[in-house]
Amino acid sequence: MSSPLLLQVSATLPAESLRPYYQVLDNDLVGGTFFYSMFALFGGALFLFLERGNVPRRWHASMTLAGVICFIASINYYYMQGMYFNTGMGPTRFRYVDWLFTVPMMCAQFYLLMRPAGAQPGSLMRLLAGGIWMIAFGYFGETRDAYWAIVWGAVSTLGYLVIIYEVWFGSLARLASRSSDVQVVRAFTYLSYFVLIGWAIYPLGYMTLPFNVFEALHLNRNLIYNFGDVINKLGFGLVIYSMARNAAGLKKAKKQAKRELQTFA
Repeated sequence: MSSPLLLQVSATLPAESLRPYYQVLDNDLVGGTFFYSMFALFGGALFLFLERGNVPRRWHASMTLAGVICFIASINYYYMQGMYFNTGMGPTRFRYVDWLFTVPMMCAQFYLLMRPAGAQPGSLMRLLAGGIWMIAFGYFGETRDAYWAIVWGAVSTLGYLVIIYEVWFGSLARLASRSSDVQVVRAFTYLSYFVLIGWAIYPLGYMTLPFNVFEALHLNRNLIYNFGDVINKLGFGLVIYSMARNAAGLKKAKKQAKRELQTFA
């Protein structure tokens, strides 16, 4: 059954403008990335939810949040790929709705990792504010007058710099440096590199807008954003899962060693 949104979009278009899915997948690389990103993110969400019970309780909140991030993104990709397939237009508004929810959630992962070590709510508030600021002004840059896109992009970058400061130099980074939990420290470090390097994919896409730095390269913005979403959202989830499984293995090994000592005692 078709969704009401797709029916509404279809009703406003001439029949010859609607493209069958198989035709898009065969002939349109960008359309294919919408389709495959949807399934990759949904599969990632399902995997993280199912594996939640196989990690220590300390990691349950982080695993749940990682699964929710992927699930929200997969639902948005369902609507985005429908819009793109039926209209050929980039679903900018849908994409920013996705980011408005998922980017602050990704920021919250750092707080969840450090909360047992004494992370303060103020750190979470700064991360959330930085994420929302970054997405809000980035949206203005993509939907307002193209002449002002660079200005809005620069303003948006201020929010990104707040996040970078918090995870690399702020109170959360200092807590991580003092933590004795090796797996938590590794997870925090790997996610910090995702923010520093992986999130750099998005400014690259943004700068392909008219009157921007990479306009002359004629890169497809949706293609860049689609790869960025899969790499970063799934990457966050897999880092959390990998470190949680390592923690489970260490916990099991300690229990086994304790039983062996009791046997020989």
